[in-house]
Amino acid sequence: MRTATTVEASGGGGWRQTLEFVLEAEKLGLDVCFVAEAWGSDGPSALGYLAARTERILLGSGIIQLGTRTPVAIAQAALTLADMSEGRFLLGLGASGPQVIEGLHGVPFAKPLARMRETVEIIRQAFAGEKISHSGSQFHIPLPGGDTRPMRLSASANPDIPIYLATISPKTLELTGEIADGWLGTSFVPEGAAAYFDPIDAGLAKAGRKRADLDICQGAEVAFADDEGALRAIVASRKKELAFSLGGMGSATTNFYNGAYSRQGWADVAAAVRERWQAGDRDGAATLVTDDMVLGTTLIGTEDMVRERLRVWRDAGVDTVRLYPNGETVDAKLNTLGRALDLVHGLG
Repeated sequence: MRTATTVEASGGGGWRQTLEFVLEAEKLGLDVCFVAEAWGSDGPSALGYLAARTERILLGSGIIQLGTRTPVAIAQAALTLADMSEGRFLLGLGASGPQVIEGLHGVPFAKPLARMRETVEIIRQAFAGEKISHSGSQFHIPLPGGDTRPMRLSASANPDIPIYLATISPKTLELTGEIADGWLGTSFVPEGAAAYFDPIDAGLAKAGRKRADLDICQGAEVAFADDEGALRAIVASRKKELAFSLGGMGSATTNFYNGAYSRQGWADVAAAVRERWQAGDRDGAATLVTDDMVLGTTLIGTEDMVRERLRVWRDAGVDTVRLYPNGETVDAKLNTLGRALDLVHGLG
């Protein structure tokens, strides 16, 4: 398996600590670093700086949110970053959710599936150096009714930039299999992988492709516990975070994480957690989260447990494991990351 991580330029400790972490992670042998862009710092600015400071590691947007930029603006940023990094850039895209897209950016979230498909179509035209012309339900380029003509970007063509889609619902997963080069997954339980892989495989079949044509990149927190007591403490501390994902992410009517856990066997618990969270009982929501929900979707445990889970992930079809190392300091996170990388490389 390849190894990856995700950082956010505005997260924990500021940009200098983020930079230190990425530079040291590259020395440890990490393969890919994605830069997140939730509601903090923008991704492309950080990626451009990292491209100048790193030498080997692949750099990806994880993710650029549809709706925050036009498809052509996304393509321009991707082409620039691929050039600056000398071909080390991966373009990660995702729909995000209504709270961020509508609540923060003031852009309608409606029809994310159509927006994703059309965005990728337009970006691929730009990457290929073609004149950009598109008439769909979401985008019209050029705008009709005027005297403008299709244009091509003046940047050099680069059709080989991989496009990864961060998707979680069945229809967007199918689209990922149909049109993407990679899948940025989350909330993944290998024992319930069919909830993801069935629609992905349907999309691959529609396009005449195979699983080997798609990089399955799956992410989870990694944390090591020295004994059973330490493990119980870590699991207990993660329950409120998971309760937030199940009850607080998205909007009152749209929560993709809740849907993902529901499709993997926890529908009743996920519904109850969401109900309590929406009612304002955050602590009560956390008490409903079970230990196996935390352990099933993370890489938390003793070293032997994490090694075995990594093997299960690999055998389930994960090509790239995206590690979120636990730690209060940069050194602690790097120590966790280094231990995890050793386990991955030891799988053979």
